[in-house]
Amino acid sequence: MRRLLLFALVLAGAIALLLRASGGGLAAPAPKLAAAIFAGGCFWCTEADFDKIPGVISTVSGYSGGKLANPTYEQVSAGGTGHIEAVRVVYDPARVSYATLVARFFRTVDPLDGGGQFCDRGSQYRTAIFVAGAAERKVAESTRRRAAALLGKPVATLILPAGRFYPAETYHQDYYRKNPVPYRYYRWRCGREARLAAVWGKSAGH
Repeated sequence: MRRLLLFALVLAGAIALLLRASGGGLAAPAPKLAAAIFAGGCFWCTEADFDKIPGVISTVSGYSGGKLANPTYEQVSAGGTGHIEAVRVVYDPARVSYATLVARFFRTVDPLDGGGQFCDRGSQYRTAIFVAGAAERKVAESTRRRAAALLGKPVATLILPAGRFYPAETYHQDYYRKNPVPYRYYRWRCGREARLAAVWGKSAGH
């Protein structure tokens, strides 16, 4: 009996050592992710801007804000759908806060322009923050007020309730990565960098 008890204690100790060496024998819990939706004009550019932020896990270009179900790029770009080109940002709140994302967003757009962004004109290219609940609205409104105070002019960026987000067609996803040369040319030709510098100065980000 004593020998059996000793064997059991040795076995338990060996198992404990193995578990400790393997990190407890359990996979580390996956980070709890969150998502936010921003509209900053051309979604190619908005996607590229957010992908540079540490803590952002993924971005998806798409459409939001309208009532038309499953809109196409041709329908949205033609206007009249109520949708705005937008990007759904998935991020790790342990690495980057929602407030940081909102603040960064403002530095990548012209918030003074209510008729579109840069060379892209029309309501489908307006800037907007789609908020999911009172906490996000509070952050968005506070950041918008600070931007207006800093720029000394009214800010046209909309704060809208988050609704259905429709991913854009596959060829729009990661466009800046898949087509770097035409993307850079488009961004330059559209005057995005020049206008950001004029609005924000050295604090502009892209």
